[in-house]
Amino acid sequence: MRKLLLASLVAFALPAAADPLPRGNPQELGFSAARLDRIRTTMEADIARGQMPGAVIAIARRGQFAYFEAFGHVDGARTRPMPRDAIFPIASMTKPMTAVAMLTLLEEGRLALTDPVTRVLPELGNRRVAVAGNPENTVPAARPITLIDLSRHTSGITYGGRGTTALHRLYPASSNSSAREFDSASFIARLATLPLLHQPGTVWDYSLSNDVLGIVVERLTEQRLGEAMAQRIFRPLRMVDTGFVVPEADRARYATPLPNDPATGQPQSLTTGLSAPRFDCGGGCAVSTAGDYIRFAQMLLNGGTLDGQRILSRASVAEMTRDHMHAGIENNVAGTEGNMVNWGFGLTVGVRREGGSSGLGNPGMFSWNGAFGTAMWVDPREQLAVVFMAPTPGVLRQYYRRVINALVYQAIMD
Repeated sequence: MRKLLLASLVAFALPAAADPLPRGNPQELGFSAARLDRIRTTMEADIARGQMPGAVIAIARRGQFAYFEAFGHVDGARTRPMPRDAIFPIASMTKPMTAVAMLTLLEEGRLALTDPVTRVLPELGNRRVAVAGNPENTVPAARPITLIDLSRHTSGITYGGRGTTALHRLYPASSNSSAREFDSASFIARLATLPLLHQPGTVWDYSLSNDVLGIVVERLTEQRLGEAMAQRIFRPLRMVDTGFVVPEADRARYATPLPNDPATGQPQSLTTGLSAPRFDCGGGCAVSTAGDYIRFAQMLLNGGTLDGQRILSRASVAEMTRDHMHAGIENNVAGTEGNMVNWGFGLTVGVRREGGSSGLGNPGMFSWNGAFGTAMWVDPREQLAVVFMAPTPGVLRQYYRRVINALVYQAIMD
């Protein structure tokens, strides 16, 4: 089946010389070309002093590329130039693609956001909640986990690696570690044995929820998540290098980090996507390119369509990208993404509020980033979509999110 999927992806490949989006004149798109060149100056200086091996950045405005460039090297040994179609493990930038896959099923009438997860995954019924993170002291869940809880991280499920309570120590540490250890059935079976950290619908807590959401998609489509995404998202959008395994023939384009984190000196490596996960984890296991992902982001900016391919309705995109954090939910988004102060959260994406602080940008912009050094945001007010890809899995990934944000907005003149 995977060979057939890869063959079908090849059939939809763009010509080698084609750009993922039309090229525009930066000045006509409202950018200063001289100010855009500050991106090159910054990237090349940081590469020269050993801060990163290389990067790719794609900036689209009004549906056209204002900037699409690669810098440095694709490999941590710094022996091969970085191609614009370099393949990166995108970690949590997988999550918005999982939300879109789920929303395509909503549009087919096969689920509702208010559905209890037990409608699809009965194994997760009869939840209990740990008191103060103590798995030996539990109370019944006040209500079932719903699909909107899974989509916005209010399910009560957690990431084991994001806390120190006794309950955190029982949970799988991350999406990627879960996909190495479990298949989808055993993953759900493991979660079914564990109490929740919070009552459903009460606390935003970054979690394995989107991995469960991906398995909901698998159960309803009777496909692996990657196959469902390929059918519903990747092939229609011609995202030719996006999936959960990098084909052997494309391994030379896989971006790897410097051998040691330049900030800490600790060894670092990336392997996600170089072997098949036991299940296609919707929370963090995909790989993609800047060109592929900018097409995904532009589709969202366009209200669900690109190049005549309708992926979602405008109403579904609006639901995905609006703030779902009402007064009854404890909002901890800034505790996970430290620069997202006074941001809300939609379905798998952060949503900037009026008065929100995260560098430059406008209320209504939405974003989510990847732990291995990738970042994306969409600013509807500016008709702007940005994707930044770098193999920087250490602490510098947070730094580059701020730097790229500033470099993009300072170049907009009108």
